[in-house]
Parts: sequence; structure tokens; C-alpha cells
Amino acid sequence: MHSPRIHDYGIIGDGRSAALVSREGAIDWLCWPRFDSASLLAAALDAAKGGHWRVTPIATLRTRRSYQRDSNILVTTFETSTGEARLTDSMTVFGEDDTRRMLVPEHELLRMIECIRGEVEIDLEFQPRPDYARKTLSLRSAGTLGMRLEHGHALYTLRGDEALQLRDSVVVGRFGLRAGERRCFSLTFDTEAPAVLPPLGGAAPARIERTAMWWRRWASRCTYSGRYRERVMRSLLVLKLLCHAPSGAIVAAPTTSFPERWGADLNWDYRYCWPRDASLTVRALLELGYVEEAIAFVSWLLHSTRLTQPELCVLYDVYGEVPRKEQTLTHLTGFRGSRPVRVGNAAAAQIQLDVYGEVIDAVAQMCRWGLRLDAETQRMLRRFGKYVCANWRKPDHGLWEPREDPSHHTHSRLLCWTALDRLLELHGRGHVRRIPMNVFHDERRAIRAEIEEKAWNPRLHSYTHVLGGEAVDASLLLLAWYGFTDVRAPRMRDTFERVRKCLIARPGLLFRGEGSRAQGEGAFGICSFWVAELLARSDETFEEAELWFEQTLSYANDLGLFAEEMDLETGEALGNFPQAFTHVGLICAALAIEARRAAKGAVDELG
Repeated sequence: MHSPRIHDYGIIGDGRSAALVSREGAIDWLCWPRFDSASLLAAALDAAKGGHWRVTPIATLRTRRSYQRDSNILVTTFETSTGEARLTDSMTVFGEDDTRRMLVPEHELLRMIECIRGEVEIDLEFQPRPDYARKTLSLRSAGTLGMRLEHGHALYTLRGDEALQLRDSVVVGRFGLRAGERRCFSLTFDTEAPAVLPPLGGAAPARIERTAMWWRRWASRCTYSGRYRERVMRSLLVLKLLCHAPSGAIVAAPTTSFPERWGADLNWDYRYCWPRDASLTVRALLELGYVEEAIAFVSWLLHSTRLTQPELCVLYDVYGEVPRKEQTLTHLTGFRGSRPVRVGNAAAAQIQLDVYGEVIDAVAQMCRWGLRLDAETQRMLRRFGKYVCANWRKPDHGLWEPREDPSHHTHSRLLCWTALDRLLELHGRGHVRRIPMNVFHDERRAIRAEIEEKAWNPRLHSYTHVLGGEAVDASLLLLAWYGFTDVRAPRMRDTFERVRKCLIARPGLLFRGEGSRAQGEGAFGICSFWVAELLARSDETFEEAELWFEQTLSYANDLGLFAEEMDLETGEALGNFPQAFTHVGLICAALAIEARRAAKGAVDELG
């Protein structure tokens, strides 16, 4: 059995946590009860120690997989020399009506293996290793109540339709299935007594179907019906999976330390929420008809930022707290040997001035959709504006979070300009009262002047990554996105040409910066989608936009999932997986292309 690569995984989840399932039917990553909880299964980060749960036919010849239509229920089909088996994986999700009339566990991971042709022999192995494999705890058999593992106040219970055995704290099972036969296995998590153990037998497939219906009802609200509906829907379902339902927060990814560079040290913990992603995320949700989710996300954003105002943190956990200090887990070997494994994220201590513009722009978008701001929120936004006025001239770490001294980043200046511009808009529309208008006007004007004077390099005919710089980066493509300039403006057009000249890695892929190739980085997913969006919004390149977009789409894995980066040689996923921001970029690019297609169609009809 080979060690999976990043793109070999699919994701399932229940809106509070997630698990990764390999092509071979192994769950190699699971953290309960929250995304950023310590792992129970972490074979992805250490195949020997991490812990896994494998359900797979013996001697599989071929594997194919897909999600059930408009859902996050993963189906893996295994072909053997004697038959074919289908494994259905889901975390059960229940609606409010269900939870009012029945008891449900806090979390349940439900697996159903069925033979659909011939005969197959199934191998099952469950090897839990709590607390990132730092704890050695013993499973015990409770007879018909299943195999149990107690960790602190948590109780994990594994039960199944087939008899299981316990050997040296590993649950094992081997059984045969004929066509039409199936077995279900349930792993539950409870912290309160009595633990809820859902029925198996025929009730388990019914729970999977109920979960599928929940996902389809949610997906049916999507208003996008364009050419790329399947890709947009998968991205939307990823965003919903990464949304922590109780708070509305959206984590950047469900994993930690999936490497951005094989065998190197670019391994970070992404199981937190970055306000930096706010503006584009809100736009994606609103444009697809998910106003409720956008409101929940902005409410979480305002709650979290209220706790630290007027200073904003770079990242928060799902309840708006600042994550604990970063630490390295030296006992784990890392994803395919890529060390170190980190939990927590030291970027939380950085200064990133762009987050103010992101938060305020997200609020401004919601107000355009009818959100009303209470007096406390207005007061907080005013304080943000005053903070920006007092601090925008300072250097910061910027959106790429390099672990080096702060610099004067053009993107950070852009978002400071955006913060003041949107506050003036909110004031003009009556959403935020009593702002110091003259001060905000003057400072906004001063930021624009500095960008035009110091971020523009006449020799390169381009804006640059830092003030007075000699290099470009992909974030310059957002100058038009935030309305600082028009996409057709001469300087923007020249900058776009310069970015493409310097940063295109291969068709459909873009580096984030000029040093990326030398540093061995992959191409950035969201930056690649920014190119497609900008092409779609320009005057003369609609066909080129579609071509670029489809080239970028081709780097998704077989389930339509993207990580943060793509390997230049193989096109494989790099970094934590799947990554929300990349999928947000996909959605925004698809929306821009569809808008351009509609406009083009209207012009063609008139002509």
C-alpha cells in the first residue's frame, strides 16, 4: 500500500469538523470536536504513529470516486479480480426538525461498504491515536455497545454490522460480501453522558440518505446556473464544509502542515480563520444566493474583531479567540517526510494592515444587501478608520505572511485606502454616522498619492510589490478589484502585462511573486484564478479568460478539490487541503466570466 499524496484525499464533514479519506478507503485525518482540535487520526502526518481507519477490499485493482450529487458524501468504488465494492463515507448532518424529535450524537462518522458485483473480501483496521499521537490510550470492548476509547471527557465509540476484534489496541475485521450485501460502521464522539449510539442495520443507510437530502436542500439555494455549475457547486460545498456552523467562521483549510514544498519547512497550520479572506468570501456567498451564510460570517467577523479592537489580529479561531502559541510536534515524521509538523500559527503575532480594508469592505458589501449596523458596530468601524489613519504609513508583514522584517507593501496600502473609501461610502449611505469626514478624505487621498508616486515604477511600467520596489507580485491584480483603479486604466493594463510576463508558471498557473520559482514554491491557486477574473473583466479577452480559467480548473484533483498551490512539474496539490481561498477564487472567476458572457451575448444580439 503506497503513501497517499495530497491530491489523493477527499473531504467529508459536518460543519464543525472534517475528515480526509484516501483513495484506498483510509481516513488519515480526523480532529474532533472542532477543526483545530487535536487529532484522533493523523496518518497523513505520520503513517506509522498517526492513526487511521481503513475499510478497503483486499487486492484492489482500480479505484474511482465521486461525490453524491450536490452533497459532501464521498463514494469510492473498488474493482477487484472477483467483484466490485462501493464505500460510502459521510459525517451525518441533521436538520433542526431531526434534532427536535430524536437524539443524535455530537459527531458521527458513518461508513457503508457494499458489494455491487461478484464477491469481495473486506479488510478493516481502526487504529486511533489521540492528541496528535501523543497519548497512548487503550480501546476496550463493551460488547454490543461497541469498542470504546475514553480521552478526558470525550468518549469515542466504534460499532458495526460485522463482528470486530481488538488486538493490541487496534480494532480489526475481515469479512466477505456478495453482490447486494452491505455492512455499516459508525464512529461517534460524545462529551456528555449518556452517549448517544445511533442504530445500525437498515437505519444507517437511512441516515446517510437523510444527510444527502440535507446537503441537496442546501445546494438547491445556489443561484448560479452557468457553464461551470459543477465546479462552482463543488467549491461552494467545500466552503460550507469549512464553515463552523455554530459561529459562522470559515477556516482556511481543515489540515495542518501539508507541505507547500516537498521535504522542506513550508508547513503551516491553516485550521483558523483569516479576516484577510473576508471580502472575497462574502462576495462569493452573496453572489451565489447564500445571504444567511454571509451574514453569519460577517457577524462572526465583527464579534471577533470587537474583542481586539481597534487592533485586528491576523487570524482567529472559530470562536474569535486568538489561537494558542505555535508549537512543533517533533515526534511526527510529517507528510511524506516533510517536517516540521506545526500546530498553532505564529502569523497570529504579525502586523498586517490589509485586514482593516477586508473587514470594512465585507461589511460594506453586506450593507448594500440591506444589513443595518447597530450603534456599537458603527462605533467600532469608526475606531478602525481612525486606527488606519494613524498607522497606514507603517510597514507590515503583508498578506503573504513572510517570516521576516516588515516592509511597505503596496497591497496593504491598497486595503488601507479601501478601508477609508468604504467608510466614507457607509457614511454617505447613512450606515455609519459621525465619522471625521475631512480626516478620512485627506488620508484616503494621501494613500492614493503615495501608491501612485512610490508604488509605480516607470522603468518597469508597473506597480510593484513594495513601495520603491523592482518586483511585482500577484496581489497587484487586486488594485482594480477593490476599485482603486479601472481595469482598463493604462497603468493597470501595463501592470497586468508585467505580472503575466514575470509570474506565469505555465498555462493556467501563476506564481504569487517573482521569488517563488527560486524558492521552490508551487503556483498559487487563487492567484491563477485572479488572472481569469481580470481577463473576464477586461474589454477584449473573453475567450482568453475562458481558456485560462479552464486550464486552471484542470489542476483540480478528480473530485474537483484544490489545495493552496500546485506543483509545477506534476500539477499535484501542495499545501493544506482543500483550501477555502482557492475555491473562493474559483467562484469569483466563474461569476466574472458568466457576467461577461451575458454582456457579450447582449451585445451580439444587438449587433
